[in-house]
Amino acid sequence: MSLYTEWQALSTKERTQEQYDQFWGEYLPKEQAIYEQILLENQKAIEGSLAFLAEKFEMSETVFCGFMDGINTSLMEEIDLEFLTGESFIKLEVNFEKLYYNMMAAQAEWLYNLSQWDDILTLEQRKNIKKEYNKSKIVVKGKKIGRNDLCPCGSGKKYKHCCLNKA
Repeated sequence: MSLYTEWQALSTKERTQEQYDQFWGEYLPKEQAIYEQILLENQKAIEGSLAFLAEKFEMSETVFCGFMDGINTSLMEEIDLEFLTGESFIKLEVNFEKLYYNMMAAQAEWLYNLSQWDDILTLEQRKNIKKEYNKSKIVVKGKKIGRNDLCPCGSGKKYKHCCLNKA
């Protein structure tokens, strides 16, 4: 079983509410500590074997694979997590703007409000990313076609005599 598959099984395992709170209560502070270090050092790339990085951040290889699952879409080049082993050499090149956006999309307020962001993205950049994120959540309906309007199929007939009844 791959480390990623192990992580998926571990993170989705059925638990009581108390066990759920305990699991995520242990994981999330570790995740936050890694992000704080990445942001503090303004590291664009973290590299080494998966086992080395897991040990460096005081996590098991499986749990570190879970961290990688969370950051993967914020990397310059995504990693195929399915084939990772402890010996796999990984290079996590972080795109900070994507990371900030993805933290907002995940509603991880405790991460996108870290003070370490001040040295990475200006307040103006963060506002623009937030504006972009908010735009992605707005539903825009198209213009409604009236029965007496020309049919959008291009037939030249009125909509009521053409495609209205076909829809």
